[in-house]
Amino acid sequence: MDLKEVMSQKTFAVVGDTLNEEKYAYKIKMQLLEKGYQVFSVGKELSSINDISEEIDIIDLCIHPVKGLKLLQECEKSFKCILIQPGAESEEILSYLQENKLPYIEGCILVGLRLYS
Repeated sequence: MDLKEVMSQKTFAVVGDTLNEEKYAYKIKMQLLEKGYQVFSVGKELSSINDISEEIDIIDLCIHPVKGLKLLQECEKSFKCILIQPGAESEEILSYLQENKLPYIEGCILVGLRLYS
């Protein structure tokens, strides 16, 4: 999946501090909502990806890599792709995703919103 395909999906789990206006997770959440996407916030609003009641298409990691890895390891929900924001990546996350054959891309959803929505 590439960034254009990610942006064609409808339901996103934004993982990070979606309550602090200074954080990118907040900005991502708000811009997704403004463009009509369905957004669930994990990290400060929901404590786990598993707490999301609906099917999710994209998990957007915008959180410290150690916390992101823990949330991914606990995740029992199905999804189409994980988007790893700049700064949310780590060798441990990439290794975990590759070992478990989980679909992911590294990129910036704010760029995706500007280009494809």
